Amino acid sequence: MNYVVASVVGVLFYKGDVILTEIPQQPWFWGTLVLGFLFIVVFNLIAATAQKVGISVASVATKMSLVIPVLFGVSVYNEELGPLKVLGVLLALAAVYFVSVKNRSLSVQKSSLLLPISVFLGSGIVDTSIKYIQEIYMVEDDYPLFSAIVFASAAISGIVFLILKSAKTPVKVNSRNILGGIALGVPNYFSIYFLLKALQSDILNSASIFTINNVAIVMFSTLLGILLFKEKISTKNWGGIALAIVSIILVAVF
Repeated sequence: MNYVVASVVGVLFYKGDVILTEIPQQPWFWGTLVLGFLFIVVFNLIAATAQKVGISVASVATKMSLVIPVLFGVSVYNEELGPLKVLGVLLALAAVYFVSVKNRSLSVQKSSLLLPISVFLGSGIVDTSIKYIQEIYMVEDDYPLFSAIVFASAAISGIVFLILKSAKTPVKVNSRNILGGIALGVPNYFSIYFLLKALQSDILNSASIFTINNVAIVMFSTLLGILLFKEKISTKNWGGIALAIVSIILVAVF
């Protein structure tokens, strides 16, 4: 449901006329289909990793994937990373680990390694693909419609997945799922839209943007957990938050 809502929001924010027959002619159209499919694949990989290996492992694998778009930006777009920015990226990786780990160290059995590795690669490929399509195929006016089609593709892929899954195991959909999906749809749309806007900016390169984006999400999620749900966090977690702040300053300023 959240992908459907996100798609509708994108259409509403698009300033031009939405002509369905012209959408497949857009240079970025096929990229939206691939991204939508990847959204569902990565979402299910994260869910499987959280269930079988642990939420902390899933979180670390997802956010440490920032390494992939960072390396892509440096190698393909020749983006410069000075010594302090490199230090900032390394501190960001450490921050993700320390903020995500709860009462014990992460432990993953060899037989379960494939799941977090798949999450790491999938999340990194999604971010890298967004940057590539934005850089090569899009203009700013396309952002709302592009985002809408990505989420529409994700919604269709998700429905197909649910149909296939329900053939083996009945899938229960209740009012809480629907309301949760609606509540997530709007921020989901704006997360992609503002990421595209940030990537267009000349203030920071994509390596810096993906680092700040991933670390900030982990940090603010933890802080919201403390404020809203009274979550207890360890000294290690607070250290991770401090590292996150330092890493953002290094990457953004230097």
